Amino acid sequence: MQEEVDLVLDMCKDAMEHAIAHLEKELAHIRAGKASPRMLDSVTVDYYGSMVPLAQVSNVNTPDARTIAIQPWEKKMIPIIEKAIMAANLGFNPDNNGEIIRINIPPLTEERRRDMVKLVNKEGENAKISIRSARKDSNESLKKLQKEGLSEDLEKDAEDEVQEMTTKYSKLVDDMMKDKNDEILKI
Repeated sequence: MQEEVDLVLDMCKDAMEHAIAHLEKELAHIRAGKASPRMLDSVTVDYYGSMVPLAQVSNVNTPDARTIAIQPWEKKMIPIIEKAIMAANLGFNPDNNGEIIRINIPPLTEERRRDMVKLVNKEGENAKISIRSARKDSNESLKKLQKEGLSEDLEKDAEDEVQEMTTKYSKLVDDMMKDKNDEILKI
């Protein structure tokens, strides 16, 4: 029976860690007025007939807080990369000098900052819903195990452990949201 309990706890932890990883990925795509190469993670480029991530055909970096520089490994890729950035509909206007593509990140307006804070809070709430769902699924599995012969004490201890995980990961989500909101609101 202990193996089944451990399996339920491991599955719960995996589900909660997956929610955190997903939130990290989503928050990385929300720009806070500061340039980051991760802003272009969703951009794919047609490279000899295959769609590949931008980072596989160029070097992407941030020379300063307001600029993303993209240096393609092949000069003929410049117009293709520019089209891909425009097609990704990220609101960026790429500019090239024949060697490097630059993207200037405009400062955020107050209204846009408020919208982004709402988006961060929505993503955080989605992560919390996933965490609570993992808790619910785990508790239901533990109840089933109790009906199959698991002692009440073991079931109660496992439920307490699930609740501790839920609290820990929910606090982590709150901290991530607070950090991202602070980053967005900082002018």
